[in-house]
Amino acid sequence: MTVVDEAAPTTQPNVAGAVETTDTVASHLHPAGSWAVEDHPVPHGLEEVWRFTPLKRLRKLHADAPLGTGSVTVDAGSHDDLSIRTVTGDESRAWRGVSGYVPIDRTGARIFTETDTSLIVEVPAEVEAAKPIVVTLHGNGIEAAEGGHVVIKLGRFARATVLLVHDGSATYGQVVEIVLEDGAQATVTSIQNWADDTVHLAQHAAKIGRDATLKHVVVTFGGDVVRINAGVEYAAPGGSAEMLGLYFVDAGQHLEHRLFVDHNQPKTRSNVDYRGALQGKGAHSVWIGDVLIRKVAEGIETYESNKNLVLTDGCRADSVPNLEIETGEIAGAGHASTTGRFDDEQLFYLRSRGIDEAEARRLVVHGFFADIIRRIGVPSIEEALLTALEAELAITVGTPSGVGTVGTPAGVGDTAGATS
Repeated sequence: MTVVDEAAPTTQPNVAGAVETTDTVASHLHPAGSWAVEDHPVPHGLEEVWRFTPLKRLRKLHADAPLGTGSVTVDAGSHDDLSIRTVTGDESRAWRGVSGYVPIDRTGARIFTETDTSLIVEVPAEVEAAKPIVVTLHGNGIEAAEGGHVVIKLGRFARATVLLVHDGSATYGQVVEIVLEDGAQATVTSIQNWADDTVHLAQHAAKIGRDATLKHVVVTFGGDVVRINAGVEYAAPGGSAEMLGLYFVDAGQHLEHRLFVDHNQPKTRSNVDYRGALQGKGAHSVWIGDVLIRKVAEGIETYESNKNLVLTDGCRADSVPNLEIETGEIAGAGHASTTGRFDDEQLFYLRSRGIDEAEARRLVVHGFFADIIRRIGVPSIEEALLTALEAELAITVGTPSGVGTVGTPAGVGDTAGATS
């Protein structure tokens, strides 16, 4: 059962209409939400949802580190056909929880309680954004922690591509809310290309309207510790969510991605596909996928998959897919998880065709990620990701002969500066 602060309607104007007061969450892997900070004890690491996370490396961002301002700057540019604005005070608080999100951890609750600024990206009904909307969030140092709130809202039958680019050094907590009204179509890509001293804890929450379509992409290459929770729920039948993810974990990095798809409406669809590669001593990836199919969700279709490719010794990949099914009247449901090293047969085949070992390894990794990259559907983003992938591969297999530095496409953000 959901824990709801009785005072919430007075402090959060939209809560009463946006959030169910009972039975909002029935998943054993998704904590009950609450607006009250005191309802979220400081985690100690034994909780199911925190047992993989290195709490000592979070700089108390998960606890009570003061949330300041100015350490993360935001550049959203301008677009003639939509609204991008920063709001504060009561107007900011009116947007909190607009997706139906209620904070599920202490960091999220503190962001909503202790900060008063939100970035709002709003696409009017029946408008198609002429070009990708690029929001760059740049960290200017790790000394002061900061909390951020971003809302991406598309009106009825609107269409847009939104790119969140994170770079620099930061200690950063974040809530990103995505709202798609009926018939809207959105691609939202979040790229974590932080410097290697960054701690980033984020919650992405999406609500999908009738016959609306969301493609949600998370790409994580940088940072010391990055933990991203991404959740989806449906406002009406017919909605569809595709959740894609790429991560490349280097020595000492901890990259954690947690997915929750709540099929709370009939005839909805979801597909989750995350892929990661690991290299270097102490590289640690965590992927937790959970799909909840409620009793009312008849006729839904869902599948979740996670694949991990271990490139060197000394790496660890934790992968836990879950299905929680409350009705048998579904079109289909499944999950899969694999973790393994290079396929020796693939390497042998490529080398037998005259390709040297380093280039053969590069081709195998490219093939591993290529299917996800091409499904993003935005050429400039795809090119930038291939550039970043080459930078990561250079750490393990070297730079391919005859290939120079590839520039990042203009307007997409610098994703080539991969950590090492």
